[in-house]
Amino acid sequence: MKQNHYPVTTDDIKRNFFRNLANVQGKFPALASTFDYYMALSYTVRDMLMARWVGTATEYVEKKSRTVAYLSAEFLMGPHLASNLLNLGMAELVTQAMAELGLKLDDLLREEPEPGLGNGGLGRLAACFLDSMATMNIPSVGYGIRYEFGIFEQVIFDGWQVEKTDKWLFRGNPWEIVRPEWAVEIKLGGHTERYVAENGEARVNWIPGWSVKGVPYDTPILGYRNNTANTLRLWQAVAPESFNFGRFNQGDYYGAVEEKVSSENLTKILYPNDGPLQGKQLRLEQQYFFVSCSLQDMLRIMKTQRIRLEQFHEKFAVQLNDTHPAIAIAELMRLLVDEHDMPWDTAWNVTRRTFAYTNHTLLPEALECWPVELMESLLPRLMEIIYEINSRFLEQVRAHCLGDTAKVIRMSMIDENGARMVRMAHLACAGSHAINGVAALHTELLKRDVLKDFYSLWPDKFSNKTNGVTPRRWMALCNPRLSKVISEAIGDTWVRNLGKLQDLQRFSDDAVFLNRWEDAKRLNKHDFALNLYKRTGVSVDPESIFDVQAKRIHEYKRQHLNILYVIALYRKLKTDPHFDIHPRTFIFAGKAAPGYHLAKLIIKLINEVGRVVNRDPVTKDRLKVVFLPNFNVTNGQQIYAATEVSEQISTAGKEASGTGNMKFAMNGALTIGTLDGANIEIREEVGEENFFLFGMTAEEVRLTYERGYAPNDAYQQDAILKDAIDLIRNGFFSHGDTGLFRDLTDNLIYSDPYLVLADFNAYRECQDSIDTVYRDRTRWNRMSVLNTARSGKFSSDRTIAEYCREIWKVESVPIDVPEVDPFRLV
Repeated sequence: MKQNHYPVTTDDIKRNFFRNLANVQGKFPALASTFDYYMALSYTVRDMLMARWVGTATEYVEKKSRTVAYLSAEFLMGPHLASNLLNLGMAELVTQAMAELGLKLDDLLREEPEPGLGNGGLGRLAACFLDSMATMNIPSVGYGIRYEFGIFEQVIFDGWQVEKTDKWLFRGNPWEIVRPEWAVEIKLGGHTERYVAENGEARVNWIPGWSVKGVPYDTPILGYRNNTANTLRLWQAVAPESFNFGRFNQGDYYGAVEEKVSSENLTKILYPNDGPLQGKQLRLEQQYFFVSCSLQDMLRIMKTQRIRLEQFHEKFAVQLNDTHPAIAIAELMRLLVDEHDMPWDTAWNVTRRTFAYTNHTLLPEALECWPVELMESLLPRLMEIIYEINSRFLEQVRAHCLGDTAKVIRMSMIDENGARMVRMAHLACAGSHAINGVAALHTELLKRDVLKDFYSLWPDKFSNKTNGVTPRRWMALCNPRLSKVISEAIGDTWVRNLGKLQDLQRFSDDAVFLNRWEDAKRLNKHDFALNLYKRTGVSVDPESIFDVQAKRIHEYKRQHLNILYVIALYRKLKTDPHFDIHPRTFIFAGKAAPGYHLAKLIIKLINEVGRVVNRDPVTKDRLKVVFLPNFNVTNGQQIYAATEVSEQISTAGKEASGTGNMKFAMNGALTIGTLDGANIEIREEVGEENFFLFGMTAEEVRLTYERGYAPNDAYQQDAILKDAIDLIRNGFFSHGDTGLFRDLTDNLIYSDPYLVLADFNAYRECQDSIDTVYRDRTRWNRMSVLNTARSGKFSSDRTIAEYCREIWKVESVPIDVPEVDPFRLV
C-alpha cells in the first residue's frame, strides 16, 4: 500500500487556515473569535483528509467490496479535531503552525462541541469499532441518527441533577457533509391493501398515513496513519414539503409549517422519555426511521454497483448493535418482498444471512418490547410481516420441542401475557445468522438464562465477542504523558497493535522506569485536580488516592455501595482519633436517566455527603468527595488518565461487559471489582494479585435470590453498615430532613434488588486493603504497570478482528491514494 506523503509545511497550514477563515467563516483576524479559529483549523484539517475519503469510496465502489454496515441508535464519537490530527500524524506540525500565529492548539480544541449522540457504553463502543475498522482497512459504514439535540447536558444544582439541552449543532459542524441527493422516503401509519399483480401473485401495498424524508449527513472516520477514511452516515428527518403556501395564504401561519415541525421532531432528541405513549411512539419512529433509511441506502449502493438483490447478504454484513435496530429484519423483508417482488423464501434466506445481532444486556427490562397496538397503528405492514415471520418460526420451534407448549409461548415474538407486546430480541434472534454476547460471562448467562431457548434451538449461532476500546483515543490521545513513557521504552507500534504492551513487563521492576511512570500519573492528577476545582469549586489533594467511579448512574452499577463506604470511612475518622488512612479522594461522574428517581437520588446523596465531608475540619484533609458533572468523552479523557483506583462494583451477573473498566486498566488504574462482565477477563489478564476482588459471584447472587434474601437482616447485623445508613436516615446529610433519602434507604433495607447490603462488608474490607497496598509505592507502581502491560486483549482492534473472521467474513482492503496536495488545489 502506498501512503499519501505529499509534503506539508507550517506555511501550507497557515495559508490554508487563513483561506478557510476568510472563505468559510467570512472573518479576518481582527474580527475572529477563538471559535472562528477552531472552525478554520477544522476545515483545514478536513482538507487534508478529503483525498483519503474520496479515494476510499472510489476503491470500495471499483472493487464492490464486501462491507460492514453497523446499525446503532448511538454513536458517541467524541471531539473530532484532536483525533484526526493524531491519526494524520500532524499534531506537532499543526501545534507549531498555530504557535507561529500566536494561537494555542489546546485553546482551539476546547472550542469543539462534543456530539452527544449516545448515552454511554453502547454508543462509545460503536465509535471505537468505527475507529478500529478504519485503522484495520475494513470496508464499513456506520448508520445512525443525526440527533439535533444529543444526550442532555448535566448540571448540578443544589446537589440535584438538572438536565439542559445539548445544543451541539448550534454553531455548525465542520466535519459533516450533507447528501440531499441520497434522501429517501419513510412511510408511517396508514393501512395496507392486498392486490393481485400482473403475474397473478398476491401482493401488499402499504398506504401510509404520512411520510418523512431521511437526509444523510456524512462524517469521515479516519484510520490511524493509513489512507482509509470510512463513513459515519447519520440520518436527519425532514418534511417532504416544508411549507404549505395554501394554508399560509389563508392566514394559517402555523399550519403552513406544521408538517415541517412534526417531521423534524423525529430526530430532535436522543432517547425521548418513553414513559407516556407519545414518547414510546416517537422512539419507535426513530428506530424504524434510521433502519429504513439505512437499508434503502444499501439498496441504492447495490444498484449503483450493479449487484443483484439476491446477493445483498454477500455485499453487506449488517450488525445490529443491541435491539434498537432489530426492526431492520422486518423492514428488509418488506423492501425485498413488497418493493422488489422477491419470493418470501428467497427474501428470508437473504435477510437471515445478512444480519448478526449483538446483545448488550442481561436486564430483562432492557430487552425492548413494543405494544402490538402501537406497532399496528404506526407500522401496519411491518406488523403483518412480523406475524408471518413468527408463524413460520413457531412451526420450527414446535418441530424442535415436540409438544412443549410452554416453550413455544416463551419463544414467540408476540408476548400474549397481559397487554400484547412484540419482543424485539426474539425477532433479532430469529432473523440473524449470528448472536453474540460482549464478555465471556455475559455470553454464558445469555445461553443459560436470557436466551436459553434460542440457544437450545441454534447453539451454533452463539459466540462471544468480548468488547474492546480503541487505544488511539483512550491512551495515545487522552494520556500523552504515559504514552510517551511507554513509547520511549518499547517503541510506538503498540498504538495499532496493543498486544505489544506486554513488552512493558520487563520494566516492572526497573526503579527508574517506575519513577517515570509515577511522575506521569502524578502530573495527570495535578491537571485533573485543577479541572475539578474549575468545574466544582472543590479543591483536592493531588497526592491523595484518586478513587473514581465514572459511568451511567444506575442501581445495578451500585454507586450507592461506594458512597455507603465513604460514609462509614467518614464516621470512623470522626470517632477514632488514632485512625490513620492515606488521604483519599472519591470522584463520581455519570448521568441518570431523567425519569429515574432513585438514580437521581443517588446523585443527590453523593453531593450531600461531599458537602458535609469536604467542609469538616476533622476530615477535609484526609477525605474528599467530588461529583464531576456532565460526564462525556471529553471529561472521560482526563478522568481515565488520572485515576488510580477504578470502581467496577456492579452486582455480579448484571453488567454485560463494561468498557470503562478497560480504559482505566489500560491507563494504569487498579480495579476494585466484582466477578462481573469483562472484570473477569481483566482479572485473568492482569493477574489476580493486581486486581482487588470482592463480592458474590453470579452463581452466588442467583442462589441468594432463590433462597429468599432479607436485606433487613444484613442491616441489623452489621453495625458499621447500620451506622452508615442511619446517618442518612436521621437527616445528617440533609440538614435534618429525615424524608429526603427515605426512598433510597427503604429500598436498600426492605428490597435491595442489587444486593448492596449483602456485599457491603466484603467491599469495605477490600477497600481497606487498598490503603495498605498504596503506601508501598514500588508495589503499587509495579501493579499499575502490569495492568497496562497486560491489557492488550482489550483493544477494539482484537474485537473487530474476531467479528471479521467469525461473523462478518470481511477482509481488509488497503487504500492507495493518489499524490494530491489539497493546499495547492484551486
